[in-house]
Amino acid sequence: MNGAVQSFLLALPALFSIVNPVRSALIFSQVTADRGHEERALLARRIALYSLLVMLGALWGGAFVLNLFGVSIAALRIAGGFVVASAAWGLLQRPEQNELRKHEQASHASGVDDVAFFPLTMPFTTGPGTIAVAIAIGSNLPVGEPGLIPFFLGASAAALAIAAMVLVAYTFADRLVAFLGPQQARVVTRLAAFLLLCVGVEIALNGIADFIGDVSVTAPPG
Repeated sequence: MNGAVQSFLLALPALFSIVNPVRSALIFSQVTADRGHEERALLARRIALYSLLVMLGALWGGAFVLNLFGVSIAALRIAGGFVVASAAWGLLQRPEQNELRKHEQASHASGVDDVAFFPLTMPFTTGPGTIAVAIAIGSNLPVGEPGLIPFFLGASAAALAIAAMVLVAYTFADRLVAFLGPQQARVVTRLAAFLLLCVGVEIALNGIADFIGDVSVTAPPG
């Protein structure tokens, strides 16, 4: 159980930081302002479901696919940690640019059926950054160890929690806008970005530790 809680606490802030349902809901409210509440609620349900599938697919399939190309777990963790930390640094320094990019991604939305997955799920809600973060988290999967199932349950629960946050934030996006406003949302964005930066460093350090351990094992005795 402790392993599941630890993996949940690792995955939740990382996924929250990059998805950031609060920030995305503010933009979602703007680009769907001409729709009724029922239509926005329907969109929110579909986007939450699709986002969950994207995150779970990246968490449990991304590292496996990269391994097929001969990428070691240590290399994946190091690279993934740097990618996550780089994304977090960009959010810390330039949150306004990220908002403009997401607004442009979502601005082409028209019918519910046509836009629920693209562009409102990908790339607006769970785009390349989310996929990269999820793959980096999945690279910490303790394959062949007793912690496999707790890690799987904890990380999956974190993805489910993020999808639930997306559902609530998007469904009540208009109320969220009235309550927070853009400036407070940017404060939330920067706080979440700092957590993401810490998670990225942690993942990279795990990869470096794995690499050093592999070198020590394969090195000939002195």
